[in-house]
Amino acid sequence: MASKPLWLGAGLAAVLIVVSGVGLYQYAMAPDDNGIAGGPIELPSTQGDFSLTQLEENQVAVVSFGYTYCPDVCPMTQAVKRQALAQLSDEQSDRVVPVMITVDPERDTIERMQEYMNFFGDEFIGVVGSQAQVEEVASRYGVIWRRVDAPDSAMEYTIDHSATLFLVNREGDVLQRVLYSPTPHGLISALEHELGG
Repeated sequence: MASKPLWLGAGLAAVLIVVSGVGLYQYAMAPDDNGIAGGPIELPSTQGDFSLTQLEENQVAVVSFGYTYCPDVCPMTQAVKRQALAQLSDEQSDRVVPVMITVDPERDTIERMQEYMNFFGDEFIGVVGSQAQVEEVASRYGVIWRRVDAPDSAMEYTIDHSATLFLVNREGDVLQRVLYSPTPHGLISALEHELGG
């Protein structure tokens, strides 16, 4: 009979280790609130020169940072944006502008970003810039990333990066942050709060 509690204890310990690992990853890859200044985003995009000031007073941009060669987190993040838009009312979804800023300016051209955004919807905007421009914007939003060489891969390198979503108004104020999730519930809740739904 003593072996059953021991087995349950070992199972519980394993679950706690996994949960702690996920929590530590989210903590390490999530920006620190104190380091978020937000501010303007004015860069070339798949829809011409993009600026937050182009938003209407009642619109909100859902901004993420990623790259088109990302194998998992980035396409999932865009899919979550699309799912959230689909679950909002028409009036609410018209007030949401989904934006992805590349952290891979070396490979993500406007053309490449356009092809990628087309998978998710016409309203999705892909934003590009020089390394210096992207670093400047990302630093204001507390986003971190690093290049990881992959010599045995055809991609040559991947990029580890923060996966937080930012709800931003036309002045560049960060209204809310939504930590990465493979489901849209957190984003929907945040959007409904900001859009009054």
